[in-house]
Amino acid sequence: MARRKNALGLDIGSSAVKLVQLRESKKGIQLANLAMAPLPPEAIVDGAVMNATALVSAIQSLVADQKLKAKDVAVSISGRPVIIKKISLPAMTEAELEESIKWEAEQYIHGIEDVYIDHQVLQSRPEQGQMDVLLVAAKKEVVNEYAELVRDAGLEPVVVDIDCFTIQNAFEVNYGYPPGEAVVLIDIGASSININIISNGITTFTRDINMGGNQFTDEIQKRLGYSHEEAEAAKIGATDGDAGAVQRQELERVMTSVSESMAGEIHRSLDFYLATSSEGRVAKIYLSGGTAKVSSLARTIEHRVGVTVEVFDPFRNIQIDSKTFDMDYIDAMRPMAAVAVGLGLRRQND
Repeated sequence: MARRKNALGLDIGSSAVKLVQLRESKKGIQLANLAMAPLPPEAIVDGAVMNATALVSAIQSLVADQKLKAKDVAVSISGRPVIIKKISLPAMTEAELEESIKWEAEQYIHGIEDVYIDHQVLQSRPEQGQMDVLLVAAKKEVVNEYAELVRDAGLEPVVVDIDCFTIQNAFEVNYGYPPGEAVVLIDIGASSININIISNGITTFTRDINMGGNQFTDEIQKRLGYSHEEAEAAKIGATDGDAGAVQRQELERVMTSVSESMAGEIHRSLDFYLATSSEGRVAKIYLSGGTAKVSSLARTIEHRVGVTVEVFDPFRNIQIDSKTFDMDYIDAMRPMAAVAVGLGLRRQND
C-alpha cells in the first residue's frame, strides 16, 4: 500500500502565514518547502478571521511562489475558540467513551451544539477504576471559517488541529521526552501565549494567556516614537545602530519591563500547575514563536521561574539540504516554524 503523503503545514498566525512541506521516508524527515507571508494588522483577532481577503491572498501567493502542486492542508486554531480540559471518568472501553463523551462534555462546556468535540485517553488508572481523558472542544464557526479560507485559496483542508498539540508533535519528533520529568512548551506569538506542560509524553496542563509580541512593539512605539516597522526591528535587536545612548537605554527599559510582565504571567501559570499537580518536576522550558527571538525574554523567564529556558528548534531532527535552502533564512525562521512543522507532520485521516 502506498504511503500517504504529509499534508502541507499551514500556520495561519495573527501576524503572518507560515508554510512547511515535509517528506517522510525510511531515511527520515526532510524539509521540502518553507515560506512565510506577512499579514496586515488585525487580519486575525483573538483567533477570529477579520480580513479573509488578505488571508486568502497570502496563502495563494505562498503556494504560487513555491510552485506547489500538493493540495492537502493541515491548519490549526488556538485561543478563545478552543477549550482544553483534562477530566477523570470511570474506566470504560473506547466504544463506551465514544457513546458518552458528548454527555460528559456537556458538564464542562456551555453551548455544546456550537462546538466540535474530540477526546484522547491520557492514561488508565485501573486500581482506582478511573481514566484520565483530554477533552478538546473548538467552536464550529471558527473551524469552518479556517476550512473555508483554505478552500477559497484553492486547497483542501484535511486536518484542523490545535496549536499547542502541533508544537507537541514537532517536539516529540525533534527531542523526545525525558522520563519522569515534565517539560513546558511555551509558544509566544504576536498576540497570545500558549502554555502546554507535558509529563511522560502526556499533556497535563494547558493555558492561553492573552498577551504576546505586540506588547513589545506597542510599548516601543509609544515610548520611543518609532514606526511599527522600526519597533518590530528594535524588538529582536535588528536596529541599524543609529540609536543614541539615551534611546538605547530607554529601549532596554521597555524590553525589560515587558519581559518581566510576560515572565510574571508565565510564572503564575506554572505555580498554579505545580500547586495542583502531582506530576514530575519541571525539567526545562522550551520557547517557540516569533517572540522567542527577543533575547531578554528567555533570560527573564529563566531568572523568574528558576528553570532552564531554551529556544525550541523544530528542525533539530529534520534533514535540510543546504544547497536548496538559504541556511541564514532557516535559522531566522526556526523559532517561528514550530506550529507549521507540527502541522506538516500530519496526514489525511490521522
